[in-house]
Amino acid sequence: MTFALIGSESLLGREIRDIAATSSPALGLHLVAAAGEQPGKLTLVGDEPALIGALDAESLAGARAVFLAGSTESSRQALEFLDRQPGAVIIDLTGAAEDRPDARLRAPLVENEADPAADAEAPAVHVVAHPAAIALSLFLRRLQAHDPIRRSVVQVFAPASEQGTPGVEELQQQTISLFSFKPLPQAIFDAQLGFNLLASYGQEAPTALEDSELRIEHHLATLLGLPGEGSGAPMPSLRLVQAPVFHGYSFSAWVEFDGNPGVEALESGLVAGSIEVRGSEFEPPTNVGQAGQGGIAVGAIALDRNHPQACWFWLVADNLRLAAENAVAIARQLT
Repeated sequence: MTFALIGSESLLGREIRDIAATSSPALGLHLVAAAGEQPGKLTLVGDEPALIGALDAESLAGARAVFLAGSTESSRQALEFLDRQPGAVIIDLTGAAEDRPDARLRAPLVENEADPAADAEAPAVHVVAHPAAIALSLFLRRLQAHDPIRRSVVQVFAPASEQGTPGVEELQQQTISLFSFKPLPQAIFDAQLGFNLLASYGQEAPTALEDSELRIEHHLATLLGLPGEGSGAPMPSLRLVQAPVFHGYSFSAWVEFDGNPGVEALESGLVAGSIEVRGSEFEPPTNVGQAGQGGIAVGAIALDRNHPQACWFWLVADNLRLAAENAVAIARQLT
């Protein structure tokens, strides 16, 4: 059973290749170049050599499913080919297919936590939820299942890798330029991100930070509404901030409970298959330490000294890994 991967050289594509090759059973991937990538290049999937094909109708023919993990432009081009030769299931990590009427928002890690006996409905288009929404839904649903939440406020610190390779390269170049007193490249953020925090991008940025914040909110509302354990957790108040880090989301969450159970009870209640909890005897998790790890890590749980019913939490997630492992989980449901 063949799965076509469009954007195999992108940050997300490389994560999918790694998970597909190292998890069991391995997925058979056919690599396809996205816009800006070189077809005909020889690369590796795990330890096996693989050739990257061109993006055309022939390269997608016969695929059981197609991962969209490249640029938005290449995703739209692939969708045009697939509409003319229907049959393959689409697993979209770019959001290009999100507005299609046959699309369904998916996050198997949350669905499994919510209801292991979830229906086996197989839509034509699976849109992988935003990794920040997946991380927060795992966290809030698990809390809600043990200790009902009254309200919460979350600061979300986004990495440059959410803008793909161009975002990572621009942050790197800005950092180097600042040390050498050179002009800063600003094609992606239209602002200084190096050694800085941004509440919004510049007016000439190709995407707005506010749009990402709204997308996270919409996806999170859907995931919190899924049936099963933890259903009914109230929507948090969110604020998205662009951080000067390359990879990994960090979240500072303030949560008020109906009755505060205490730090030890919260630590034990949060432990789940997709959640690692660092107790007070360990150092809090970091986005650097979480790189390459699935799920989320939670730590630095502390009582709010000014509110007896509330606690502070610190959680981190590898955005690329979290999105890729949910995408591969969708593919495995098709086998």
